[in-house]
Amino acid sequence: MDQTADRPPSNLFYQSRARRPLLDRAEGVYLWDVDGNRYLDGSSGAMVSNIGHSNPRVLAAMRDQMDKATFGYRLHFENAPAETLARRVAGLMPDGLDRVFFVSGGSEAVESGLKFARQWAVATGQESRWKVISRYPSYHGSTLGALAVTGMALMTAPFSPMLREMPRIPAPTCYLDRDPLSMDERGLRYAEMLRQEILRQGPETVLGFIMEPVGGASTGALVAPDSYYARIREICDEFGILLIYDEVMSGAGRTGKFLAAEHWGIRPDIVVVSKGFAAGYAPLGAMIAGRALVEPVLDHGGFIHGYTYAGNPLACAAGLAVLDEILERDLMGNAARIGDHLKAELTGLMARYPFIGDVRGKGLLLAFELVSDRETMAPLPVGDNAYIRLVEHAYERGLIIYSRRTRGGREGDHFLVCPPMIATEDHVDEIMDKLTASLDALSDELGLPKGNG
Repeated sequence: MDQTADRPPSNLFYQSRARRPLLDRAEGVYLWDVDGNRYLDGSSGAMVSNIGHSNPRVLAAMRDQMDKATFGYRLHFENAPAETLARRVAGLMPDGLDRVFFVSGGSEAVESGLKFARQWAVATGQESRWKVISRYPSYHGSTLGALAVTGMALMTAPFSPMLREMPRIPAPTCYLDRDPLSMDERGLRYAEMLRQEILRQGPETVLGFIMEPVGGASTGALVAPDSYYARIREICDEFGILLIYDEVMSGAGRTGKFLAAEHWGIRPDIVVVSKGFAAGYAPLGAMIAGRALVEPVLDHGGFIHGYTYAGNPLACAAGLAVLDEILERDLMGNAARIGDHLKAELTGLMARYPFIGDVRGKGLLLAFELVSDRETMAPLPVGDNAYIRLVEHAYERGLIIYSRRTRGGREGDHFLVCPPMIATEDHVDEIMDKLTASLDALSDELGLPKGNG
């Protein structure tokens, strides 16, 4: 039955005309519509609801702050939640990243990082540096500046006359490679592509390199070989360019560490976070850098950039309570443990479904990719729209997962399975039951093969 048939036309518009059931309430890992149907939030929304829904501690902290002040403009007042959150976040960063600039979302965080990097170059007499190299595919946000470093033609093409597009190198999609190299050798080969591109562009013109340490929507939780991360850092140091880690999706504990950078012991020059940083309770993100970069910018007249809601006391109060939940309940440890269990269960599906070509990710940032041939990793036919159909089959069964097309957004169907960091083994069992039924339905619909696993 179409739950939207009796609802009046909406005055809202987003990406399409598609309608969804009307949300009634949410608690923990579940959401309910007004008809009482329950959905397991298997993607944490858009990888946002890291600590689950309707957390009493966070709601209480927000109510307390609402009784005091909901807004105080940063040029008129400092506020305690913003000051405390900045101090605590600095304490969780790699050594030396101790200056925090608050924003309201991931696109704003990336935009801030790009503009800050450029102003640092100007302030330090390096005006010739303006190019920020990124990867293809990649996604870094929807503002024009963030789109300029986004490697996804479907997202950027309509706006190309308005953009100054930046250079790109291939993302380290080693799982697709069919060569005699080891994974570490492949990782080094992809890293060397950065060095080659810097030389091609002219090192004196290159400002930075931006990357997601664990991929998001564009690459489906892509993790490079370990060798890649250290070599990228070495290349940036060799040419004096800034290494920018986009941890909008991978940060705030989702991979089992507060920053995914910690898995490889990397110290980026700039980090951007959002999404799970306030876990959906308030719009909040941050750009974090070190004083060695910040002080020259401030000495040169200040950071020529800002947002009305930067450091909003209500958002920062929510962020503080979210951080308390993550740390005091060891949700990062849970993300690592439950993530390992979920990843093993997803990998086990490959025996039953030959069209699952890869399972990847860290912690509770996980994905699997569908293919037509596991040996060649050829994608499913574009016209099958498997990335849409599987999501719909899961939704009908009360499971929410998140999908995109991996290979530049044009083909290759991947699905992010990223429940909140409070998920238990019982929740994993429920996810797997619903996902298996959904994969069976997709297999029947598209005539895909099934094995005996």
